[in-house]
Amino acid sequence: MTVTIDSAGRLVVPKSIRDEAGLRPNLPLDIRCHDGRVEIEPAPRPVARVKKGRVAVAVAVSAGMLSAETVRDTQRRLRSRQS
Repeated sequence: MTVTIDSAGRLVVPKSIRDEAGLRPNLPLDIRCHDGRVEIEPAPRPVARVKKGRVAVAVAVSAGMLSAETVRDTQRRLRSRQS
């Protein structure tokens, strides 16, 4: 799929690719250039180490509640991978 960059330096990621990659509005992204390729991916979520008994586990910082839409979208993507 070919897209162009506008005069302001923006490019539109087609909806089918955004859906497949799980990209949604206001999602923080990491962007970098590696070996001449531009790579874009969701930014890692910040985590904190929390002691649970004798074990330390990673817990998402300020995870908040997931919306019903996010849950349905995740279920749909996982189910499509299984088929």
